[in-house]
Amino acid sequence: MNRPFVTPFWVVNRESQRGRPLFRDLLCLTKPGITFSNLLAVIAGFRLGSEGFLSWGGMLEVCLGAGWVIAGSCALNHAVDRDIDPLMERTRHRPIPRGSLSVQTAVGFGTLLLAAGLVWLFFAVNPLSAGLAGVGAVFYLVVYSMWLKRVSIWNTVVGGISGAVPPVIGWTAAAGSLDAPAIVLFFLLFLWQPPHFYALAMIRQRDYANAGIPMLPVQKGSRVTRRHIFFFVSLLLPVSLMLHTMGEVTDAYAWIAIGLGILYGWWSARGLWGPEDPGWTRKMFRYSLVYLTVLLSAMMAFAT
Repeated sequence: MNRPFVTPFWVVNRESQRGRPLFRDLLCLTKPGITFSNLLAVIAGFRLGSEGFLSWGGMLEVCLGAGWVIAGSCALNHAVDRDIDPLMERTRHRPIPRGSLSVQTAVGFGTLLLAAGLVWLFFAVNPLSAGLAGVGAVFYLVVYSMWLKRVSIWNTVVGGISGAVPPVIGWTAAAGSLDAPAIVLFFLLFLWQPPHFYALAMIRQRDYANAGIPMLPVQKGSRVTRRHIFFFVSLLLPVSLMLHTMGEVTDAYAWIAIGLGILYGWWSARGLWGPEDPGWTRKMFRYSLVYLTVLLSAMMAFAT
């Protein structure tokens, strides 16, 4: 009897990959935009935790380890979502649903990056940073991707724990301990994620409905989602200013945070009390990216 042939994880679908470099598909697995934004948060945390003395070598070490963990987790997420990605316009062109990479390839590549990142953080940085990175990966892959994303409207909120870990990794890499400012950084990123992803879910509401994903706008509608966005946005300003009251940043950062927070609050209030407007949703999504990028940059530029 002939034994069935099992495709090794490193073998890809060459027929569907013609004309498309393997490197490009592997890069797509790492979700470069998400990886970059998370690394920016790592750097901001490292800068604040350095207490005035910035080690460029230390920053490079934590960025390498955290980057591998984040990229590996994203690659494994592609494998986890292989059943729902083909059902969504936003994701159906990814390597696995398109057929240019096998699930085994994504699992092997993602596992390699994740393991390398955790080992690197443990030995080159410190065990605390490695442990936090591991917790973030578990929340992203198991708690969010495998479980809550598929069964609960609270998927975005609880899943936000994983996205709030990167600046804490940066802080502990520099300071060697988990201190109060690191907790503030955690909650700042935690509060930022629901309004960001709720806006995306409203833009792609039909996609999520077709895939059977119980995102808040799919289950509760636009009006309820807008109230949730306003709630989380209203908390961002006071939390962002706590870094100033703790003496971690200068007055320049505080003024930037105030300006960003007031504008974000004004836009969210317009959605709460204004008429239904798809343009508002897209502006909220784009501004959320501007808000986080400028705020993290201000932390790095005006740390004490």
